[in-house]
Amino acid sequence: MHDWFETPPGRYLLAWEQAQFDQAVADVFGYHALQLGLAEIKGLRANRMPHRWLALDDPALAPKSALVTDFTALPFSANSLDLVVLPHALELSQDPHATLREVERVLVPEGRVVICGLNPASLWGMRQRRAHLYRRLGFGELFLPESGDFIGYRRMRDWLRLLSFEVESGNFGIYRPAVRSEAWLERCRWFDTAGERWWPIFGAVYFLVAVKRVRGMRLLSADWRRAAQRASAPVPIAGKVHRAVVNNNEEVFS
Repeated sequence: MHDWFETPPGRYLLAWEQAQFDQAVADVFGYHALQLGLAEIKGLRANRMPHRWLALDDPALAPKSALVTDFTALPFSANSLDLVVLPHALELSQDPHATLREVERVLVPEGRVVICGLNPASLWGMRQRRAHLYRRLGFGELFLPESGDFIGYRRMRDWLRLLSFEVESGNFGIYRPAVRSEAWLERCRWFDTAGERWWPIFGAVYFLVAVKRVRGMRLLSADWRRAAQRASAPVPIAGKVHRAVVNNNEEVFS
């Protein structure tokens, strides 16, 4: 997939996904964030957490600053990360179920996961399936990278729900036809506006933001310290009787 990002459709997809990641992670707060896969996408560049890591599973493609690890056994303790972004990491994984379970393990309660994937129910997905059919017959060329398997949007939502994630937002993009030419991609620019309006679920890429929910957990509000101080402050007792002794040993009550 790394070489494919150098092609006109690859650059088109990369620009759209980069904008989506920048918008999704800009206001996610915490201390620790992790990106799994695809160094070409800077999924955490707009995030302001003090500790951010890029993890790759291929040493040959990893820059010096990246972690090289198995995505199904991340080197982080449980409930330690506030944000995990997965740009096509699940569809490129040998075991996407195990990868997603591992993401759920390392996320803190109310932590967020951001996922993007190729949509099989799109013009790009249909061209890829047709190309696979032609290759079985001995001719044809794939439009998308050969590695990886499509994971449908509804299927991905089902996986998240089974792991107690709640989908916070989801949208589609990339509506231009599956053409290789830069010139034809520019001529078909109007497909983006038409697709968002008339056939939004058939975009070539989907983008999901989900929150890890933990049953029985109750989050404290930001002003819990002030509330605790107010609760412990002394309160005067209404109707308390005060007694004083004055001249001639007479008692006066107030």
